[in-house]
Amino acid sequence: MPFVVEITPWSYRGHAVHAVQQLPQADDASLPAVLLVHGFGASTDHWRHNIPVLGQTHCVHAIDLLGFGRSAKPSDLAYGGPLWRDQLVAYVRERIGRPTVIAGNSLGGFAALAAGAALQEHCAGVVLLNAAGPFSDEQKPPKGWGAIARQSIGTALLKSPVLQRLMFENLRRPATIRRTLNQVYVDKTNVDDWLVESIRRPSLDPGAFGVFRTVFDIPRGQPLDELFAELTAPLLLLWGIRDPWINAPGRRSTFQRHAPAATTEVVLDAGHCPHDEVPEQVNAALLEWLVGLTSATAPTKPDHAAI
Repeated sequence: MPFVVEITPWSYRGHAVHAVQQLPQADDASLPAVLLVHGFGASTDHWRHNIPVLGQTHCVHAIDLLGFGRSAKPSDLAYGGPLWRDQLVAYVRERIGRPTVIAGNSLGGFAALAAGAALQEHCAGVVLLNAAGPFSDEQKPPKGWGAIARQSIGTALLKSPVLQRLMFENLRRPATIRRTLNQVYVDKTNVDDWLVESIRRPSLDPGAFGVFRTVFDIPRGQPLDELFAELTAPLLLLWGIRDPWINAPGRRSTFQRHAPAATTEVVLDAGHCPHDEVPEQVNAALLEWLVGLTSATAPTKPDHAAI
């Protein structure tokens, strides 16, 4: 179902970036803003059930990473962590202009963490929802974002341009999109026509196939444990614990070994996209955590806890 927000066009490195925002009726500038970052193949539309709720109390922004959604898909960009990190950092500094909580799902989680670490005191917190990305001590770390994407779609990308094109055409078919979503949503109620179309529509853009081919050659990003060490803001981990793409229970254990002390965890009975599958639970957990960030009686950095 559609949601009503203000569209805020922006440009980064000369390329058009799609972003939306929703402000509360009485915007309290002392509260941190919230920036939402989608996962691989998704867009701002994936936050349809979160923006209207979070926007009642906080200034909420959502952004399409370059190469995805309604943002530009130029063929001459080096897609990957550094580009998306710098895009988010620039957006916070140029468009939001105050300390910001950055929340990201999957690939967007990696970008959110990298941006949060780079922003330092301008980052009020980072929220990771089933985040992608390697750890430096893993025996077999992902070789790149292509490995993550191949794992996500359940197949290996072949090198032939013809086969790549055939795969791309198949992946953007509504039936294939729906089948993929059904694999990673435990409760399939929100796997509806609107969501399927929100993922299919950007794949019709002229540059979409070029981005699809390029993303599979992206080298792996900076290890998550290094980013954790650079992060100075509190961290919230929201786990869809039944995520089949990333072995969520095992990955959660790895995160627990590396996460900084200022970490809170919330475990949800959901799959890879808990913000859209169980939005009421995600919104409640996020709002409670945000209250803790700004409460005068709450510690600045909450103790590590599992809820």
